[in-house]
Amino acid sequence: MSPPAPKDHLYDVVIVGAGAAGVGVAVALGHAGIENLVLLERHTVGASFALWPAETRFITPSFPTNSVGMLDLNSVVIGTSAAVTLGVEHPTGRQYAAFLRSIADYFELPIHEGVDVLRIDRTGEEFAIDTTEGTVRARHVIWAAGDFQYPSLNGFEGSELCRHTASISSYADLEGDDFIVVGGYESGIDVASHLAERGKRVRLFDRGRPWESESSDPSVALSTYSLERARQPAFAEHVELLPETPITSAHRVDGGYAVAAEDGRRFCSPVRPLLAGGFRGSHTLVADLFEARDDGFPLLNEHDESTIVPGLFLCGAAVRHDKHIFCFIYKYRQRFAVVAKAIATSLGLPAEGLEMYRMWGMYLDDLSCCGQECVC
Repeated sequence: MSPPAPKDHLYDVVIVGAGAAGVGVAVALGHAGIENLVLLERHTVGASFALWPAETRFITPSFPTNSVGMLDLNSVVIGTSAAVTLGVEHPTGRQYAAFLRSIADYFELPIHEGVDVLRIDRTGEEFAIDTTEGTVRARHVIWAAGDFQYPSLNGFEGSELCRHTASISSYADLEGDDFIVVGGYESGIDVASHLAERGKRVRLFDRGRPWESESSDPSVALSTYSLERARQPAFAEHVELLPETPITSAHRVDGGYAVAAEDGRRFCSPVRPLLAGGFRGSHTLVADLFEARDDGFPLLNEHDESTIVPGLFLCGAAVRHDKHIFCFIYKYRQRFAVVAKAIATSLGLPAEGLEMYRMWGMYLDDLSCCGQECVC
């Protein structure tokens, strides 16, 4: 979206990824007075969202609400709203990708699409970012790559025989009438509800029973949007829920496929099983640049910066602080101003334009904004 800088150019900031995190933090950097930056995007703006199945929608609603700038839960820039722009409450992934592109165009963000980052090294006071288009130099790097482009495929023996839900372009394209779905959280309920609407039989397996959880923590319990769909008559008629039934293996059998449960039961289907087992997250690609927490996520300082590589910051769904989890857009956007202020300060800029973020729940000094031990 912008011409490349000369090969010897030194950026103040390179942002890896132009999804919700990359676009949102780029605008925050602009508000902090930082203009010498570039976003490197492996595919296109919002690619992680554009790859969702066509029927999948946001579980968090978009709607204009209060007067302090937080227009909806899926907004990444103050004064913008997916609801107003798109005219829908629960956007599809493709609609949201278009929304992100409209923001990038409006703010004239310097995005280079089709550029894959291969390696990041720090030497002295600079980073060298090796890409498919050459090496880019920067004083700071923000890792904001997509967390939902890397499906978890190795959950059990034979899982490679299953088809991950992330590889489905549209549920309408799935052939067959008898489906096995492994994983009962949001993706599993999503595929089951769409198949049920088409009159398909679905057996849905989960090691727990998230559809019955009384917790308000969305990491454990399903969203209200998913629970509402699971109460529809078509879902009750066509979907069989099998809670506390971990799948240990998948096999080819005459006439189709079979999955084996931990309790010894075997379930067969003529259709390739669907795997709704989540994603690895792009932070695993740069694990060597961060210390690891006990839960495997990157260890960050109070500015969302690597504790072992100064100047490298993390934005997006992988951000964790103590028991605070920021895996939804409306939570990890709270950290954009924190990162922007830290970088602006290191560059000697006053970052006065970030004061507006205080009204948006983006606190610049501490984690008191979280309010809950776990928010996703």
